[in-house]
Amino acid sequence: MTSSCSKPVILILVLLALAHEVLSVSAANTTLHPSEELLKYRRIRAHLRRLNRPSLKTIKSPDGDLIDCVPSHQQHAFDHPMLKGQKPLDSPERPRGRNSSYIFDNILQAWRSTGESCPRGTVPIRRTKEDDLLRASSIGRFGRKAAGRVRRDSTGGGHEHAVGYVTGEQYYGAKASLNVWSAKVASPSEFSLSQIWLISGSFGNDLNTIEAGWQVNPQLYGDDCPRFFTYWTTDAYQETGCYNLFCAGFVQTNNKIAIGAAISPTSVYNGRQFDISLLIWKDPKHGHWWLEFGGGLIVGYWPSFLFSHLAMHASMVQFGGEIVNTQPSGFHTSTQMGSGGFAGEGFNRAAYFRNLQIVDWDNSLIPLSNLQFMADHPECYGIQGGSNRAWGNYFYYGGPGRNVRCP
Repeated sequence: MTSSCSKPVILILVLLALAHEVLSVSAANTTLHPSEELLKYRRIRAHLRRLNRPSLKTIKSPDGDLIDCVPSHQQHAFDHPMLKGQKPLDSPERPRGRNSSYIFDNILQAWRSTGESCPRGTVPIRRTKEDDLLRASSIGRFGRKAAGRVRRDSTGGGHEHAVGYVTGEQYYGAKASLNVWSAKVASPSEFSLSQIWLISGSFGNDLNTIEAGWQVNPQLYGDDCPRFFTYWTTDAYQETGCYNLFCAGFVQTNNKIAIGAAISPTSVYNGRQFDISLLIWKDPKHGHWWLEFGGGLIVGYWPSFLFSHLAMHASMVQFGGEIVNTQPSGFHTSTQMGSGGFAGEGFNRAAYFRNLQIVDWDNSLIPLSNLQFMADHPECYGIQGGSNRAWGNYFYYGGPGRNVRCP
């Protein structure tokens, strides 16, 4: 299986100094000054050394990714002061009511199509490259969402949403299946994602979130592949948290799924649909938040000490899509959410979430009650929900962005 992802045409001019010093001549005197380019280069190399750990094996993916098989106890998470010297925990008891009949082998990432795998005792980690850091707004913000973007009922920072959500109770996890699309992103500085959010705290500086889903993010990954991702923050995306494994936090425990790697295959408009199942739940014994992908494979966990409000429980759960609209040329972006089709187009054409459930205080999966919907720009990206025996609570969502009704 080969990847259909492509790299956007982005011209980046980077001058890397090859000398250790640069001669700078001024009217007053002559002084040797370190090159700004050299300092930047040294910072990039140091950051890459922090992120990319020695591996026992490297697998080259058809989409160009390098997947390093890193000993599990040497992953970046264990740089955290509260995790130093530890090893990944064993998997906890899964929530009751979970359907365990799903066959994991139906789920593939592009790198697994090679037939190679990481040895037991290692975790597959997508290697961060120099170009990845050069695309970021700064090395310090690499792998982080923009701060000040957190309101479910507004479009601050150009972020637009179409989501279903529940609130008003204590939530200990959530589960859903969502189909995966190669959403078209109009600008390298925009993204399109579909995910589950577990939220606690106010929509201010103390917001805690745990997030997982798929995204197309050219600035972060350098291409238009839909990729499996995670995220967390404890201060509304300001200084804490990150995507995937770009900071010390999420602990990976498996050797079959690489966070940040491309998902393959994807859904086809008017054709075969491909969806993934995600389950996030709080282990009642130790309090950590665990992530399961594909209905059978436990990916890892967010240690409870990372959080303030989420150390106890979530107060809101959201499911749905988000895009960034930078208004290129002064118009609304044509970045797609989901399939690029509106919710009313239905199955085989629109993106969906199905079988929405939450985890209650008793570690049991139960159907949602009082599911609400919100689309902050329904003329650009919409949402329509329902319920039936096969799909339980579900909704279709998304849209093309710029169109006659969304100028």
